[in-house]
Parts: sequence; structure tokens; C-alpha cells
Amino acid sequence: MNTKVTVSREKNGLRRNLVKSAKRHWQFYILISVPVLYFIIFKYIPMFGVLIAFKDYNVIKGVLGSPWVGTKHFNLFIENPQVWTLIKNTFLLSLYQLAVSFPLPIILALALSEVRHGMFKKTVQMVTYAPYFISTVIIVSMLIMLLSPRLGVVNHILGAIGIPTINFMSEPSMFRSIYVWSEAWQNTGYAAVIYLAALAGIDPSLYEAARVDGASRLQKIINIDLPGILPTASIILILSVGSIMSVGFEKIYLMQNPINLSQSEVLATYVYKMGLLNANFSFATAVGLFNSVINLVLLVAVNKLSKRVTGSALW
Repeated sequence: MNTKVTVSREKNGLRRNLVKSAKRHWQFYILISVPVLYFIIFKYIPMFGVLIAFKDYNVIKGVLGSPWVGTKHFNLFIENPQVWTLIKNTFLLSLYQLAVSFPLPIILALALSEVRHGMFKKTVQMVTYAPYFISTVIIVSMLIMLLSPRLGVVNHILGAIGIPTINFMSEPSMFRSIYVWSEAWQNTGYAAVIYLAALAGIDPSLYEAARVDGASRLQKIINIDLPGILPTASIILILSVGSIMSVGFEKIYLMQNPINLSQSEVLATYVYKMGLLNANFSFATAVGLFNSVINLVLLVAVNKLSKRVTGSALW
């Protein structure tokens, strides 16, 4: 009996504490309600649709009415002779992008932090930040125009120095470089803002001590700046590796053509073609789920490795 009374009192006390907390911090709860609702509505509720990966989905019967088939679609995907080409293309493109897009914002942020001329610094920030707001369709259109064999500026310059015309967009071997470096041009300035914020949070007394000790700029970067942004860089690297198999779909699809398909066909474009164009929803969902599981395994592994090496991790 005493145990029941104690439990009841604890529940009542917890309830009163929650009510007091809600009254005291109501602004905070209102503020977080919007992102929480966003994740519930657009992230967690749609997870229900993952069921169709294990069913022969029929639009008329719906998700619950369609018959279960177990791992049939996963087996079909794994037995597909194209699967390893898709995985290889996705992994190599993502790895190339990570190798370029991860260090460039750090280098840009470190360089800008050393600039003392305010107007020049703001101009560089604006010029590097502005491409982020250009839509993907416009970026691809610019690439097609710049690299056109007949009208492109790049081929005109090459022709002026005696190099034959190159059809860049139809060269499979050039697809990855065009995609990655155009992505770097578009996103480096935006990504550098995060590192500039991290650099701004470093204790100024460290720089004063380094100045007194006669440290050079390079020594200050190595001994103060890099350790200061290491936790931020570790988190960004973990998130980047965790999504290494989720390379962007829109830009790749827009840059694709029948000639460069051997390099440009990735899991995201394959899912789109199988799911929406061929209406094979169950198979496409199975491929997407397979891709997500790989990303999850990579995320957990890199997070654990980062925690051991740097002490910084997502959890």
C-alpha cells in the first residue's frame, strides 16, 4: 500500500513539475513546436510507407491491402547485374565530392580570418557566398552553355591555344569532375560561414599570447585556429560521411545523357526511374531503403571513430 502511495505521489510531483516548467518556459516550447511538427509530419509519418518495400504494392489496394512478399525486391536488386555499377558510381562520386568539398571551406575560412582589409574581406565573402542561391537548373544550364562544343566559352579558349574542341558533357570520364567542382564553386562560400563562426568563438587571449610569444601566422593557424574548429569539422565530416551514398539527385539527373550514363547513373537516379517512370514503387522503395541502411552503418561507424580520435561526436 505504501509503495502505491509513493508511486502516486511521485507521479503527481512529476506532473506538477512539468506544468511549472511549461508555464515558466512556454516561449521555448512554442519555438521548438514548429521544427518538431515538421519532423513528425514530413519525416516520421512517411516512414510508414517503407512497408511497401516488403510488399507487391498495388495503388488500388493501398499499403495495408497489398500482399506481403518479404525480401523479394531486395533479392531482385542484389541479383541485378547493374547493382555494383550503381553502388560504385554513387560511392566514387560521393567520395570525390567529400574529398573536395570538406577541406575547401576550411581553407577559405582560415584565409578570410587572416584578411585585415574589411572591404576586400566582405567582397570575397559576397562573391563566394552568392552562387549558393542559384538554382540547380540554372547551374546546369550554365554548365551546358559554358562547355558547349560549338558556342561554349571554354572551347573557344581551348581553340585559341590550339586544343581541339571537346564535348565535355558527353565525356563519361569528365562527368564526376564537372559535377564535383561545380558543386564546390556553388557551396564552398556557404559552408565556410560555419567555420568562420567557429573561428569567431575562439578565445582572443590565445592570439594575444601567441603574438607575445612571436608566433607566425602559420603557427597561429596550426596551433590555435585548427584545434578551435576541430569539433565543428568533426561533426560536419560525420554528417557528410553518413550521407555519402545519398548524392544529390536533381543535378545528376539534369546532367545525364545517354553517352555519359556509364558514370552518371547512381542509386538516386535509378530509384527515380524505377519508381516514378516505371511505376515499380515497391522495388524503388527497397533500393532506397537499402541505400539508407548503408548510410546508417557508415554514420554509426564514423561517429564512433571520431569519438575515439577527436573526442567530438554526434552522440
